Amino acid sequence: MSRWYRPTLSADEQARLLADRDAHPDPVVRRKLNVLWAVHLGHSREDAARIAHVGVATAKRYVLAHRNGGFDALVGRKPSPRPTSALAYHADAIKRSLVERPVRTTAEAVARIEALTGLRRGLTQTRTFLAGLGFRWQRARAVPVPPKSR
Repeated sequence: MSRWYRPTLSADEQARLLADRDAHPDPVVRRKLNVLWAVHLGHSREDAARIAHVGVATAKRYVLAHRNGGFDALVGRKPSPRPTSALAYHADAIKRSLVERPVRTTAEAVARIEALTGLRRGLTQTRTFLAGLGFRWQRARAVPVPPKSR
């Protein structure tokens, strides 16, 4: 059975960890660094997990990632690739057009966007895209009118 890995950080690594532990823009990296710092100070992995508000298995995974790849294995997290809609490149023109002349239906919006950009999207995709731009769909209802008195 293998012994637990308890990281010992050099002075340079400690300074870098302390700087990034509070100031790193990614909250996941900050949690990883909090776990590593707690284990470095002598806390058990269970205590480190409780301190950083993560699971014990997650804390163990962070410590082993440091063992296998060093400090850069914890900090060097690459963002997951997210596809970008072709409509996103035309978002300003679409928003400007729809603010100047509002549409009544999603079908009108589809037609207007196709005329502006040459890209045709379905009703659901168009609704989702426009919601991302800040547009809201409002339901129109009949207004009750009292009967005429004779």
